[in-house]
Amino acid sequence: MKRPPLLPCLPGYNFDSKIGQTKFNRSQQFDKIHDGVYYLSEKLKSGIGGESSPFTRPSRYPSIYPRGEDQVLPPWLAFDGQRLMFKAYFQETVQERWEASFQIRVVTISFFLEDGTIKVSEPAVDNSGLEQGVLIRRQRIPMPDPVRYRFYDILDLNVGKEPEFFGRVYKIVDCDKFTRRFLNRIGIPVPDPIDIPTDPYIERRKTEIFPKKPNRKIDSLGKFLKFDRKILRFYGYWDDTESEHGVIHDLEIHYYLADDTIEIKEHVPPNSGRDTGFMFLRRMKIPKFFSRIEPIGAEDPFTMLNVLGENNSKSYYVVDPLDTGRLSRDYYKDNDLIIGAQISVFGRKVVITDLDDFTKKYYSQKYGLDDFTPLERADVKKDKTTCYSVEKIIPPYNGFGSYDDSLGNCFTVTPQAPKVDFVKFYYHDKQGFDSHVLRFRAKMISNIPENSERHFIIRVYLMDDTVSVFELAPRNSGFKRCLFQKRMPVMLPGQNIYTNKKPKYYVPSDFYVGARVNLCGFHFQLTSADIYALRYMELHCDKFPKSNIKLIMEKLRKALKPIYKDFIRDYSPAPMEGDMQIWEYKKLREALCKYLGDNITEQEMITIARHYSSHEKKDFYSREYVRRLVHTELTRFLWDDLDRLTEAIHHWDRSRSGYLPRSELYTILRGCRIPIDIELLNSMLDHLHKNNEGLIDCCDLLRFMNTKIDPVTPVLPVNVKTALWWASEKEPDCGAGMDWCTFLKDLDLKDDENDESFTSAYNASEVKEK
Repeated sequence: MKRPPLLPCLPGYNFDSKIGQTKFNRSQQFDKIHDGVYYLSEKLKSGIGGESSPFTRPSRYPSIYPRGEDQVLPPWLAFDGQRLMFKAYFQETVQERWEASFQIRVVTISFFLEDGTIKVSEPAVDNSGLEQGVLIRRQRIPMPDPVRYRFYDILDLNVGKEPEFFGRVYKIVDCDKFTRRFLNRIGIPVPDPIDIPTDPYIERRKTEIFPKKPNRKIDSLGKFLKFDRKILRFYGYWDDTESEHGVIHDLEIHYYLADDTIEIKEHVPPNSGRDTGFMFLRRMKIPKFFSRIEPIGAEDPFTMLNVLGENNSKSYYVVDPLDTGRLSRDYYKDNDLIIGAQISVFGRKVVITDLDDFTKKYYSQKYGLDDFTPLERADVKKDKTTCYSVEKIIPPYNGFGSYDDSLGNCFTVTPQAPKVDFVKFYYHDKQGFDSHVLRFRAKMISNIPENSERHFIIRVYLMDDTVSVFELAPRNSGFKRCLFQKRMPVMLPGQNIYTNKKPKYYVPSDFYVGARVNLCGFHFQLTSADIYALRYMELHCDKFPKSNIKLIMEKLRKALKPIYKDFIRDYSPAPMEGDMQIWEYKKLREALCKYLGDNITEQEMITIARHYSSHEKKDFYSREYVRRLVHTELTRFLWDDLDRLTEAIHHWDRSRSGYLPRSELYTILRGCRIPIDIELLNSMLDHLHKNNEGLIDCCDLLRFMNTKIDPVTPVLPVNVKTALWWASEKEPDCGAGMDWCTFLKDLDLKDDENDESFTSAYNASEVKEK
């Protein structure tokens, strides 16, 4: 039954609104997506019988912007996690306080866009006496209207409005930046913020907690946080020459900006006769005017008048708020310290002569000073302060023990073992199959016929330059196959060892094929060397000049230049099939002995024969295979730090040339902890491109190690410690023959046309005769 709202509720004024209605079903709340699948619909639903529901809210408000063609998302998905924040307050009546009848409480109103719910929370205030926090939990808040099912929405919340939530009126005064932008975009203007009225109770509390007297404690925390670990350093001196046996003291003054304290240290020279410590004055404040030592408690910030109480645990102190009789003292500050200033350190006159760079920058920025010329010390008696180094006189060697052992006993009373060169030990100790031991075959040189036929093996240990000799005695020779000389450093012959100068010893470069050595009175001639020794000396030709092919070819070039035609005529080999001409090793030996004589050694001949061997020299592993091994190791250890390696190379390459020595690149790669073995690392450096000076191309190194650009197929991991070791490569036999054409090309003596014509004519005649 319904009636018009303006008619009285009397018989005859009511009528049935459902007269003639034929549909009485309720509308469905679920829609059908497809067969068998239903979902809860958010569309507007009609009431019973299809009539409009009086309490159905519209799904959305009209917008000033036209709706696009994109699919409209539901609000719980489009506005997920978004809310509008409003700042508001409400006035609460207080009956318990006579001085303030109300109080202002500030709250935050949150409107959640996804479902239209509202939450009201009050931020915590210290010592408020109220239970603050969430005042209204998140929910939909109905409006105080006679119409039911009407809730607060986005249009009801704005700056200046006064919504009523459950009987309490809130005044909205401000909103956050997101809320203001969101409302403006949907066409709702937002007024400017409104000031919150003052709370009389809060104002009264501020007056009560305000101190009745000023705080006498100086707050130094801010200065400490600003100037902590910032120290001004000054250099000066204290002239004490007027006193008996006085000297000029070199001082270093430290001024701490955090608390204006000063610390003074003294630079006591060695052997000055003064056994005092380096601390001249501990860290403290230095007064400008000093007359006497103040009693204990004079520097206390409070003046105590009396102690009240029954005992120590229940007593309190009465201090003098006026500090009657307290004398103010002036201390040195940073504006008193400058070059040329003279400060009084408890009666001692200290003159400042110089500053450090940080102090100069500080005074330049704060005080605008730019002249920091150091001050020279006046009246300095150099004969009293200058110390001279005295050379230690070492007694001569007496022959007991080794020289280093006897020398150590000259400096200390307690005997100590000689120090070992651990750096040399680290680089030249045995590393896997690399023994760092050079082995030579030698025979004894003696006037006794039996001794001249004895053969030995001489080992040279690179880690400490020691030498051992082992005898190879055949059967029924009358000699025993045993250790002839133990491992020990051997002195050079012909020097007086009983002096205070350290004697000289044999070094590895003194041993080469053809050399004659005197080991403890026995003369030996080195006749041959093993493959390891020859290859090691060739790889380290800077330490072994007899294996340096560049120096040897330079010696040959100077010796053969005047007789080059005779050399070509007498020793040119016969041509063979192809372009290569083979020169026998005995011809090389004969020619070098003829033209150079004693100026060339057997070691240098072997080096030439090995370098120009006729055997084809192939790389043990190709560049591509080594690159595949490197990429396999980098991928296996998940290495991806190429940017750091590039930065390190740019740091070392200060000239920006793009080339670095092998030693520096080795240091960089080891410092960046590249996860590859040393043998593989050395093999990679051997295959990189180099310039004429022998420097390695850094760009080629980065391209070689880049696993993303131009990747290669991985290979099966191998034992690189043995597979890539340089001594495991097969060496060519130097006695088979030499490449004559390559030898003449490197000799580089074909400068004039006569030589070329002579050589070509000679070769043509030889071919014609054959």
